[in-house]
Amino acid sequence: MKRKAPKSPFEERKAAAKRAALNALKRARRTADKAGVELSAWEGEFLTEVTDRVKTYGRAFGDPEKGAPGEALSALQTFKLKEIAAKAKGEKKELARRPFRRRKASD
Repeated sequence: MKRKAPKSPFEERKAAAKRAALNALKRARRTADKAGVELSAWEGEFLTEVTDRVKTYGRAFGDPEKGAPGEALSALQTFKLKEIAAKAKGEKKELARRPFRRRKASD
């Protein structure tokens, strides 16, 4: 029986992020299927392609500026995944924007 070499803390964190991302992607698709919510073609393609990239490369984005070093999804991909999961649950998740108000000019 072979023993695996111990992984560095960074490699363990990357593997955990990869597992978490894959589970979140599966959960979003499974929730939509169970609830009978029809995802748009773009959303289905997004889930499929991001899952493939995470499985192949361990992360779904190439530019290190778009996400944290130990994360599997970029900030925008995480946001979109949360929107899809909310849609699957039947929640309406929109951007929280504050109304624009002009400041009064001070003399």
